[in-house]
Amino acid sequence: MDTLRLILLILHILGFAALIGGLLAQAGDETKRVTGVMRDGVGTAFLAGLALVGVLEAGDGDVNHAKIGVKFAIGLVLLVLVMANMRKASIPKGLWAGLLVLAVAEVCIAVVWSPVHS
Repeated sequence: MDTLRLILLILHILGFAALIGGLLAQAGDETKRVTGVMRDGVGTAFLAGLALVGVLEAGDGDVNHAKIGVKFAIGLVLLVLVMANMRKASIPKGLWAGLLVLAVAEVCIAVVWSPVHS
């Protein structure tokens, strides 16, 4: 079960790396758009996160349901915004910035809202 958890965690991290990388690749561009890399990244991160929660729930450890709820809500908003704007030729810079802020917030929540092990 630990191997599956690690595989899902790696997929979850790679998904967010693809989403954030796809956003940052457009930082200097005048026209912003949702790309396939961003779509695949947010989809991978979302599905791997759901599966990861399932594996954690099936194990013996404690699951922080508040953290999972917050991450799920932000992840769902990211997924919906990316999918809703996938076919558009361009997106507003405010939406691009919002996607970037939400994606980075997800990573920050994952890192900061973790138990400290001594």
